[in-house]
Order: sequence, then structure tokens, then C-alpha cells
Amino acid sequence: MKKIFALTCVLVMMMASTASAAMNLKLGHAINEQDVFHTAALEMQKIVKAESKGELAITIYPNAKLGDERNLLESLKMGTVDMAIVTGGPVINFLPQFGVLDLPFLFVSPEHAYKVLDGKIGQKFFADMEKLGWKGLAYGERGFRNLTNSKHPVKTPADMKGLKIRLMQNPVYVDSFKALGANAVPMAWTETLTALQQGTIDGQENPINVIYSYNIQDSNKYLSITRHAYAPNIILMSMRTWKKLTPAQQKLIQKAANAGAALNRKIDNENEAKWLKELKAKGMQVIEKPDHKAFMDAVKPVYDKYAPKYGKDLIDEIRKAAPAK
Repeated sequence: MKKIFALTCVLVMMMASTASAAMNLKLGHAINEQDVFHTAALEMQKIVKAESKGELAITIYPNAKLGDERNLLESLKMGTVDMAIVTGGPVINFLPQFGVLDLPFLFVSPEHAYKVLDGKIGQKFFADMEKLGWKGLAYGERGFRNLTNSKHPVKTPADMKGLKIRLMQNPVYVDSFKALGANAVPMAWTETLTALQQGTIDGQENPINVIYSYNIQDSNKYLSITRHAYAPNIILMSMRTWKKLTPAQQKLIQKAANAGAALNRKIDNENEAKWLKELKAKGMQVIEKPDHKAFMDAVKPVYDKYAPKYGKDLIDEIRKAAPAK
């Protein structure tokens, strides 16, 4: 009887040990908890918890607790971070050809961007990322980017002359804003809010969801709906971690990432008008129809510079994917 009891105790302890040995996946992003990045991460966490039978768990680290986006990309390569949600912009520093997506005024609508990203072009980029140590899971959305500043309304490129504008650390963005006459200031997002508050920069550019989540109206009174670039976000996993998962676990992680990305896009599309209305109510002066033709004409030198690098055929293929009006 004692032997049976002892054997039972051992089995219980082994089962408890197995149950507690869930693989805990560290997921980092550089944005606050009010942002859609975090909402997407929470959706992924919920699905993995519900469906992994205790084998997997996701712990979320927002607010750049595991590093800014460039650092997160480095950490994914090394396997010190398991998962991350990052804006597409910094990827160009590791995968130069990804910069084609950052060309100004390339996309005409969210549907246009989704068709390209979810199709063979976006999947080719994911295949290229595997060589860098990243497993591309899904494209969420940062969105169409717009300009804010503290000095004056911007209706034409001439109004941008001399404005010190924070940009992502991305050469396509830098060249685009230089072509528009601005003083381009590449800077990590973690430093940007302080720089805006202190007046060391005049403005920044981001989608409406970021402008709203971070109360940019407190430092920048003027918003121009330039929609000068579309930025995806990317849900990534370290290839080192991916290879440790069973096929069933990989399938679950992919399912969770797809769900997080879809929710991210849905929230953006359903709420942009509401966010814009609330920014106006908080005192932001919004220029809803700047001179887009003048802006597009001003950035033609950017295409002249980058078309040979990315390939005119690829740029044309992306443009032709635009839905018929």
C-alpha cells in the first residue's frame, strides 16, 4: 500500500511539473497599452492561453520594456525575445528591399495595402526575413501616416520648409521629407514625446491612431491629413523560438497572429473617424484636404532615386494592385 501511495505521489508531482513547464513566450512592442499594437498582442495572448492546453503562454512587454523597435528586431535574431510587434519602417535597416513599401503615396487605400501585403509580395518578404532570423507571421496595421506640427497649418510642401520633423530611422522617409522641404530628424519613438514637449523638434508624422493614443495635440496643434505613406506593422517570432515549437504549436501561433492582425485592422478602420473627431474636440486644427498633387509632385525625386534599387517592375506591380475606383 505504501508503495502504491509513493508511486501515486511521484506521478502527481511529475504531472504538476509537466503542467508548470509551459513555454513562456516574451512578446515585446514599443507602444503604450492604449494602442492597437497592445490590443493585437492581448488577442494573441488570449487565443494561445485558451487553445494551447497549458503548453504555451505569452507575456506581453509594452512601452519598449524590451527595447525600441530596432532593438527588438536585433533581439529576435538572437532569440533573447520570442515575439514582437514592430512598425515596418525600421525593417529596412536589416532588409533593404522592404523599403519599397515606404515609398511616398504608393498606396491609395487600406484595401490596396492589404492586397499587396497578404499576397505574394508580402509573403516573399516573409521568406526573406527567415534568413535574418525572423519568422514573419502576419501584417497588422500602423496605418496611413499624417503630419503634425506646432508652428502653423501645412497645406502645401512650401509650408513645410524648415520644419524639424521627427521620422522613423528609415532612409526612404528621410529622403521623402527632405524632398518636401522639411528638416528631417530620424529619432526613436521612445525619445520623441520628450523632444516634442521640449520643442527641440517641431512635429512628427504618424497615423491617426498614434496621434490619438499619445495625445500629440498637447504639443502639436496642427494636423494635416497628408496620408503620405502607409505603414504596416509586422507580427514576428524569433526563428530560434519557432523551431522549438511542435507543428501543432506553430499552427496555433500562426492562428493567434492572424487574429491579432485582423483585429488591429478592424479597429483602425472602424475608429479613425471617431479619433479624428475627438482630436478636433481637444483643440487640434485639422487640414483635411492639403494639396496632394503638390506633395506627390515634390517627391518625384525619391522615386527617381529608389526605382533602380527596388525595381520599377515591382513598384508598377504594387501600383497595379490598387482596387478599381
